[in-house]
Amino acid sequence: MNDLPPEYRKWQSDVIVDLLQAYDFEYISINPGASFRGLHDSLINYGGDSPKMLVCQHEETAVQIAHGYAKATGRPMPCILHDLVGLLHGQMAIYYAFADRAPVFILGATGPMDESKRRPRSDWHHTAQSQGDAVRNFTKFDYQPHAIEGVPDSFMRAYSAMVTEPAGPVYLCYDAMLQETPLTADVTIPGPEVEKAPAPMAADPATLEAIVRKLLYASHPWIMAEFTGRHPGNFEKLVTLAETLGVAVWDVNSSLCFPNRHPQALSMDTESLKTADVILALDVVDWEKATAKLDSTTREMSSYLADTCEWMDVGFHETGIGSWSLDYGRYLPKTLSALGDPRLAMLQMTEIASRLIAADPELPAKIDARKAAIAARHDAIFARWAQEAKVDRDHSPVTPARLAEEVWSVIRDEDWVLAAGTLRQWTRKLWDFDAPHRHPGKGLGTSTQIGIGLGVALAHKDTDRVVVTFQPDGDLMYDAGALWTAAKHDIPLLMVMFNNRAYYNDWHHQIRMARLRGTDEDKAHIGMDIFGPEPDFAAMAKSMGVWSEGPVASPEDIAPAVARALKIVKSGKPALVDVICRHR
Repeated sequence: MNDLPPEYRKWQSDVIVDLLQAYDFEYISINPGASFRGLHDSLINYGGDSPKMLVCQHEETAVQIAHGYAKATGRPMPCILHDLVGLLHGQMAIYYAFADRAPVFILGATGPMDESKRRPRSDWHHTAQSQGDAVRNFTKFDYQPHAIEGVPDSFMRAYSAMVTEPAGPVYLCYDAMLQETPLTADVTIPGPEVEKAPAPMAADPATLEAIVRKLLYASHPWIMAEFTGRHPGNFEKLVTLAETLGVAVWDVNSSLCFPNRHPQALSMDTESLKTADVILALDVVDWEKATAKLDSTTREMSSYLADTCEWMDVGFHETGIGSWSLDYGRYLPKTLSALGDPRLAMLQMTEIASRLIAADPELPAKIDARKAAIAARHDAIFARWAQEAKVDRDHSPVTPARLAEEVWSVIRDEDWVLAAGTLRQWTRKLWDFDAPHRHPGKGLGTSTQIGIGLGVALAHKDTDRVVVTFQPDGDLMYDAGALWTAAKHDIPLLMVMFNNRAYYNDWHHQIRMARLRGTDEDKAHIGMDIFGPEPDFAAMAKSMGVWSEGPVASPEDIAPAVARALKIVKSGKPALVDVICRHR
């Protein structure tokens, strides 16, 4: 904290800063706004710019940086959204954080609610009766304290709710006059002895034992994991559990749950799923996408699984479900289900499995045979992917597989992190994700990846790790101003443009419609393309103070350009390489 003059008069917004510091927040992202001018002044002059303030050009970026930081560290990060209008700007990013179960601590402001203190016009149309209504359907908790005495209580409650699984964003709204009023009485701030969140929830031991028995005695058992990798130690716990049980593992990749090169990893191998007789869904929401074949033209689905395959579940589905968003997907029909945190359940299941294996002399051989068969299949699919990556390898514009290969050749000996996009899964097929920090999880929808990538890079800013992101062109067009934030705050992110000059996901949908209806497929690009004119992303980046190069169209030119960018990133600054890629 800065040295303050002895006559300094404490303000109520200082209490909010006291709480932010008591909870050890390192950074706070903002887009400037007058509604929190009292808090802004307190952060700088009373708090000594701690948490460190990051200036963003759009509220979505402010939320996304906090989202990416939380994905990468497992720790929440706060952001501040100006008044009602800033909150409305940030809505989409808040919803994505909710769907991705990211603990984002959102602070806002309103009012003044006292009509006599409102400035004409601006303070009126920036104020809502209940501002939290705008995000209540996709936040875990929101509150607007009416007096300074309500600030610590709501702050503690919001934090605890936010980080308790299933985690998610929370919103606290502070009246402008509450912030700007002098503090006339002591307000108690929670000390280090206060427990910030409850301990993880344990699952029913009897149900866990029944689940383990099913897995041990099955012929082709699987574990499917989605969010388990978010907590420290869970990556290693799942490896131990899978090896003990002798099961195949499918990592859904909302977080990195399991090493992709482990011999028991069969992620994305739909053919092998046909033999599965029992599957444990371990903190999984999106189970159906991995296990069903979808005809995107007709919307018809057919399961890869045998009708006799049994599902079991350990996680938080019933506690995380809401009634507004349908992000929970189709219901998982399961024969055994335990509500509980995998942090504890994986350890419990490993202990149960070890005990049951020791009691049955036939089990070790059965498990070893299963593991050998799974490993053979694992080797076969990776060999097949390596061959598939050679198709059109020398094509210009480059294929996603070739782009993944070229970037991997430059960074593979670094302590690298992949921020979001997986290049249509080619990084998962060609790279070696051997440690939990390698990847905080797959990307989300358009207008999310640049901000989340910056948040992941911010999380690793003071380390020797190299954070790389494959940045879609359409995504960056939503918020090119995020490049300025990267330069302003020296966020060392290696941005490799996946530039196919189109919103190709939607273009592909229009191709399907044209084929179904017999209309002109050559017109499918209309309303989907990003050419005529083509954005110059390298020039755009330079104008924001980011080192850049490109456009690169020849495959052989990619690695040298990425190597030059890597030197910039290792010096502590962001860099961008624009690579022109094939549509498919």
